[in-house]
Amino acid sequence: MAKPALPKYYRISQDITTRIQSGKLCPGMRVPSENEIIQRYRVSNTTARKALLEIEKAGWAIRIKGRGTFVQTQNVHRSATRILGFTRNMIEAGYQPRTQLLEADVLQKGYSAVVNGRFYFMKGPAFRIKRLRLADEIPMMLEERFISLKLCPDIETRDLEQSLYDLYERHYGVMLTEVNQMLSALSIRDEDTMALFQVAEPVCALMVEGVTFCGKELILEMERSIYRGDKYHFSVRAT
Repeated sequence: MAKPALPKYYRISQDITTRIQSGKLCPGMRVPSENEIIQRYRVSNTTARKALLEIEKAGWAIRIKGRGTFVQTQNVHRSATRILGFTRNMIEAGYQPRTQLLEADVLQKGYSAVVNGRFYFMKGPAFRIKRLRLADEIPMMLEERFISLKLCPDIETRDLEQSLYDLYERHYGVMLTEVNQMLSALSIRDEDTMALFQVAEPVCALMVEGVTFCGKELILEMERSIYRGDKYHFSVRAT
């Protein structure tokens, strides 16, 4: 049995969406107007209007009254209740991830932090790395991680610009069992951090502090990361 034909408005919306995804229509650019769609696709104004609404509903564009419909800047969605590394998160969102290693050293005395009201201590030695995470060459996150050298010996000799989660699993046979994170709001204002994020004006951000376990009370790593607030959406699900 032949599949039913897709509605015209939907086919038009998919055509325009493909142009957005391919970069032919960039964030901030105006998408074809209702009249332009009518002329190009030879459809009614009702069909043209429904096509634009479909694009807007899918989050690809935003309508500004009196001006038209414009390509929306796409934010990355990240679930705060799912163990998901940056690399996989970016790939799932349709971006090309890249990591730049900024600093690396060893803390012989370990590292400690308070997360969600509880004190956590990782015994030394701990390996500290600071990395800039990018998506399609746009700086998205500045992360600082503290990794247990007892669980991951010689990790300093590995490629530290790859996914750490993949590295833990492939080279050390370590599986993540739990992540306890705390989110707080801040503003990126100091010149050095603004330069790393390639912004000329202060921007809102989210500080994520967390502890990652690979067994009961067995701390694998701890984290202090800054996520750009204008590029990320965090979601939390309560049951």
